[in-house]
Amino acid sequence: MLGATLLAGPALAQDTDLLIGSTSASSSHYGYFVAVGQIINENADGLRASVVETGATMDNIRRMARGQVDLGLVTTNTAQHAYSGTKDFEGNAQDLRLLWVYSNAPQNVVVRQDAGVDSLEALAEVRFNPGIKGSATESTTEAVFDTLGLSADYVRGSTTDIVDAIKDNRVAGYVKSGSGLKLDGSTMDVATTTDIAVLGLSPEQADTLRTEMPDLAVVDIPEGAAEGVPAYTTWAFGVGVAAPSSMDADTAYAIVSAVMADQTAQANAMASLKDESLAQMTLDYGSIPLHPGAARWFEEQGIEIPAKLKAE
Repeated sequence: MLGATLLAGPALAQDTDLLIGSTSASSSHYGYFVAVGQIINENADGLRASVVETGATMDNIRRMARGQVDLGLVTTNTAQHAYSGTKDFEGNAQDLRLLWVYSNAPQNVVVRQDAGVDSLEALAEVRFNPGIKGSATESTTEAVFDTLGLSADYVRGSTTDIVDAIKDNRVAGYVKSGSGLKLDGSTMDVATTTDIAVLGLSPEQADTLRTEMPDLAVVDIPEGAAEGVPAYTTWAFGVGVAAPSSMDADTAYAIVSAVMADQTAQANAMASLKDESLAQMTLDYGSIPLHPGAARWFEEQGIEIPAKLKAE
């Protein structure tokens, strides 16, 4: 009987099951997480991942707190609110750590060149859309403007409404999430018929946001976001993957190692990731401390971890 038990031992060893909280199955981000699950299953020994359709960031954070999912999609700004116990998590800080960031969303302040607006301060009393109605861009822009003491004559509307209004010169401009480091499709649509400019943060404004709005990243966009657009600085948030600090460090390390080593699956699932560095995006857009397992991977690569990603 003892011999039979010993022989059966290895066969009884089981992989650690992981549930990944994602988003709606209709979203391109869901497809990204399916790819991540496959990467883990094929390359992280001892781990077996399954993807769960959820209500995205807020739902995933709550599910992680209840132990219903092991890791999941988060936007970096909401993750910072959860970690610090602010905004929707006032007085209820969450046990959350960052694994990596895979998508960035620079917030581009786009105006008609003939609007006579050459700075963010010059938007005062100018008809301007702070972001599509009900979007994260809209709420974030208003928070940024309040923090920097800026103002504008806000005009609300859908993407189609605002694009048409800018073309017809009824609105001077808008704030729109970029497509990586490029201006997005709706902005390029405007640019086909109207000369545009992008307004950046001054060095002083950038420093103020770094200090007073740690939920956001301040990023330098190189020349070429669109033809003729020079380099500028703006605010941004990212989309990434987080887990509770209670996740085993070896598990987090194995997940991050497998994801960072992948060269094809993630880019095939999300075209914007082609030629992008997940490690650099994590350093640029991360807003909460790295999980110890993730930090180990960065340290092994000789990558210096910035203060904002280190546990206090």
